[in-house]
Amino acid sequence: MRIGVIGCGTIARAVVEGIVHDAHEITVSKRSAHHSSSLADAHENVRIADNQGVVDASDILFLGLMAEVAPDVLGPLTFREGQIAITFMAGASLEEADALVRPARATAIMMPFPGIAQGGTPIMMYGDADIVTEIFGARNNVFPVRDGDEMAAYLCAQAVLSPVALMVGDAADWLGDRVSDKNQGEAFLRELIASNLSAIACAPLIEALNAPGGYNQRLRLHMEAQGMTTALKNGLDNMA
Repeated sequence: MRIGVIGCGTIARAVVEGIVHDAHEITVSKRSAHHSSSLADAHENVRIADNQGVVDASDILFLGLMAEVAPDVLGPLTFREGQIAITFMAGASLEEADALVRPARATAIMMPFPGIAQGGTPIMMYGDADIVTEIFGARNNVFPVRDGDEMAAYLCAQAVLSPVALMVGDAADWLGDRVSDKNQGEAFLRELIASNLSAIACAPLIEALNAPGGYNQRLRLHMEAQGMTTALKNGLDNMA
């Protein structure tokens, strides 16, 4: 495929790294020159162009812009019929992105995570699941949602990733003060969380860890008593 990337920030770079070995011809924009230059230097099938050059060289476009700057960046560009755009723009609906690229069509919105560079990450998306699965599905799990409202809810709920990472990081710091190898301690906790949550649904995992007086039960009950659940749900409600 001939793929173009407008807005080559950290996430867009991770997206490119995740598909760069799939024989695509990839053109990335000059925006965020550090990322685009690093990709072009490392991979023969990646080249750099200005935004119109990206459009002209591509059949499928990834829109990696901030929603608030997208009209100014995309407005002056000339798109063509038959082009497909996949948008990564949080804060802009699929319909809004589609209006910005006519006569091309924005057919899918997805929110990539940094782990897409290595694969094995979930992809929440709305719109054309076939094109997203064709490009990314070999290494990642695609989670299609029903409509824009569901996509908005998923966008709010995925924000749990940052506080979970903070919690694991804080626990790793606490552990690091008490063991000889702090890095090993963090690696253990990260693998502990990732492996168990990927293998078992939340409710049965909590039940399995609910031995009376056990370490997991004691810490969970302490954190619930401190308002963890209420704070989480209030935070999600405030973003929705």
